[in-house]
Amino acid sequence: MIRLGLQIPNFTYPGVSNAELFAKVAEIAQTAEQSGFDSIWVMDHFYQLPLLGPAENAMLEAYTLLGALAARTTTARLGTLVTGVTYRNPAILAKQVTTLDVISGGRAVLGIGAAWFAPEHEGLGVDFPPVGERMDRLEEALLICRAMLRSDRPVFNGRHYRIRYPINSPAPLQEGGPPVLIGGAGEKRTLKLVAQYADAVNLICGRDEIPHKLKVLEEHCEKEGRDPATINKTWLASAVIGPSPVEAIEVRDQWFAERGIPWDMMDNDARASISARLLVGTPEIVGGRLRQLTIDQGLDGVILNFPANGHDLEVITNSGPELLKALGG
Repeated sequence: MIRLGLQIPNFTYPGVSNAELFAKVAEIAQTAEQSGFDSIWVMDHFYQLPLLGPAENAMLEAYTLLGALAARTTTARLGTLVTGVTYRNPAILAKQVTTLDVISGGRAVLGIGAAWFAPEHEGLGVDFPPVGERMDRLEEALLICRAMLRSDRPVFNGRHYRIRYPINSPAPLQEGGPPVLIGGAGEKRTLKLVAQYADAVNLICGRDEIPHKLKVLEEHCEKEGRDPATINKTWLASAVIGPSPVEAIEVRDQWFAERGIPWDMMDNDARASISARLLVGTPEIVGGRLRQLTIDQGLDGVILNFPANGHDLEVITNSGPELLKALGG
């Protein structure tokens, strides 16, 4: 079960060259594992996302990176948050996740979603169909990946994908295959697919939306005859950590200012939208708030990123134990 995960959302760090980049990322992952984070996640993107930096900023390919991190870590689960279904043939994706499971000694998670970032599809020549088709592709991909991760060899002829007695050797090390996590919060399709096919969900929504999203998921589970307690439920949030509340606010303000969007010049709607998924303060303050927003509302945990100072190993070291303690881990 995921209680406290770390997402690494960027790979552009002060004073770190491309030649030094992987060593730095590995150091972040190792520090997180040692500090109590139970899982390490990377985005499955090829361009940097707008709020995090310019598109030209460094972005490492997810599965190559996870395979390398598997050799540098020992206990943390490893996965994407999340793989866009448009980027890879699902049978090949199942093979990649299986390989990650073997390399990591049984720590892989298949994180998957419907994909959304149009600019990288256009730039890289990847088809970006309408959302309805992407959701249809996601359901077919889930059927294919679940079968292959469990060493089944079915014939499947879908509208978008086909397999015929697929071979997946070596098999995953985890009994039953790596768990499947769906990221998103769409109420009609995404949460229904979670109830039907997933072992875990990572909700991508504002803090005030969490109770409603959980209620919708429970309704889908009831229709599917599934106990919602069998689904590991987490929330994706960002945090800015500092040794004091004032210093944390200073880090936040500097980070936004560097991106040309000064905090004190944002309109109220923009600040409210960002604040819905951003926590600022000391590890103790952020941990207490996370407890209220996650465990106390029926979630099992949280996956956090530290966009402003997550490359600072001291931030990771100081945050892990306090956050895990607050979450009851």
